[in-house]
Amino acid sequence: MPTAVSLFSGCGGSDAGIINAGFDVLMANDVLAYAQAVYEHNHPETDYRLGSISGIEHFPDAELLVGCYPCQGFSQGGVRDAGRQINTLYLEFARALNQIKPKAFIVENVSGMVRKNYAHLLQDQLRVFTEAGYNVSFQVLNSADFGVAQERKRIFIVGIRDDFGIEYEFPQPTHGILGGPAKATIEDAIGGMPEWPEGEFYDLDFHWYYLSRNRRNGWNEQSKTIVANPRHMPLHPMSPPLEKLEHNVWRFTHDGPARRFSYREAAKLQGFGDLAFPEHKSGSMSMRYKVVGNAVPPPLFEAVARALPDIWS
Repeated sequence: MPTAVSLFSGCGGSDAGIINAGFDVLMANDVLAYAQAVYEHNHPETDYRLGSISGIEHFPDAELLVGCYPCQGFSQGGVRDAGRQINTLYLEFARALNQIKPKAFIVENVSGMVRKNYAHLLQDQLRVFTEAGYNVSFQVLNSADFGVAQERKRIFIVGIRDDFGIEYEFPQPTHGILGGPAKATIEDAIGGMPEWPEGEFYDLDFHWYYLSRNRRNGWNEQSKTIVANPRHMPLHPMSPPLEKLEHNVWRFTHDGPARRFSYREAAKLQGFGDLAFPEHKSGSMSMRYKVVGNAVPPPLFEAVARALPDIWS
């Protein structure tokens, strides 16, 4: 079984994907204590190192390196600032890449990285990874095209070590194409779950910013993007539809009950199986939403990993 090291691992979305693709994850890392708690509860076999990656001097040898360094500087849901220090954590990933020299690597980040004002950061990442000795490719993929019941566009940067002389080919959509299965829907992902899961959903008012856009899709559609901030979590389809009154102003069409997705429903909509949420001193409801919203949909990461050439023997 080929081995992998995972950085900026969160609660394990990327790693669930590569495990399903046949990899043994030797080490994972993140700074969030509850992300570690969830990861270790669901994947106890992996050595999870809590703390800043800058404090890790030596990494295990592995054939694959994966990483999802924080994206707040590029994300529509974050403070979009190309100059934020958090945007340069790819240099820590590159440090691990140069030390381990794996056969291949996979990086995931938000699609906002391709915007014009971030082009220099994307190009610098491609340069750094190329100089490390890799044939590097990138592409934006949508999780809904790979069996996830959610519209979630993410950029993937994949590199194969130069000595193999191979260029990576990204996977083609598997769902919603002629002759293939239909795209997964909200009904497929969470149909049959309790309508009012006590203590599992954010139950405060829908403030003016929340109602500045349409936050609801129907049962037979894909969810809007799952986010880390519970205040901005999309609406459960049992909620009344929203109608647009004017620019950035929406309202419910009637006074029926409405709520956001629960953190457990959000995990299902991210493509996790039965993700367990252990009790932990840091496991507040907001933190449960955060580790789920920060995660990579496992089926999407699995598709990218399975598309790697067979260079493991």
